[in-house]
Amino acid sequence: VQLQAFGGGLVQAGGSLRLSCEASERTVNVAWFRQAPGKRREFLAAINWNYRPKYPASVKGRFTISREYPNDTVWLQMTDLNAEDTAVYYCAAVYAREIPSTRGAWTSWGQGTQVTVSS
Repeated sequence: VQLQAFGGGLVQAGGSLRLSCEASERTVNVAWFRQAPGKRREFLAAINWNYRPKYPASVKGRFTISREYPNDTVWLQMTDLNAEDTAVYYCAAVYAREIPSTRGAWTSWGQGTQVTVSS
C-alpha cells in the first residue's frame, strides 16, 4: 500500500495543525510517527479499522487520531504545539489483527511531512 502524508507546515507555538494520511488501498491499522533530527522515530497514535485509537502517554490529550471512510483518510489533529513537536511526521500502515506495539511491525510508510513550530 502506498501512503502519502499531507498538512505539514510552519505553525506558531500554542497553535494547532491537522495532518492527513491517504492510502492507495483500504488499510487495517494506520499510525502516525514523527522523527526529529538526531532522535529516534517516535510513535504518536494509531487507529484500527473499527476506529479504535491508541496513544502513548506522552501525547495523550494533545493529539487526536481519526479516520474517515470511504476514502480511508486518517487524520492527526495536533493542538497546543511547542518547539519540541518540530519533526518530520510519517504515517504507517499494517495488515494485522491488532495495532502493533513495536515500530518495526509497521510495514508500509509514507514519505513524511515536515512540521515546524516556531517559538
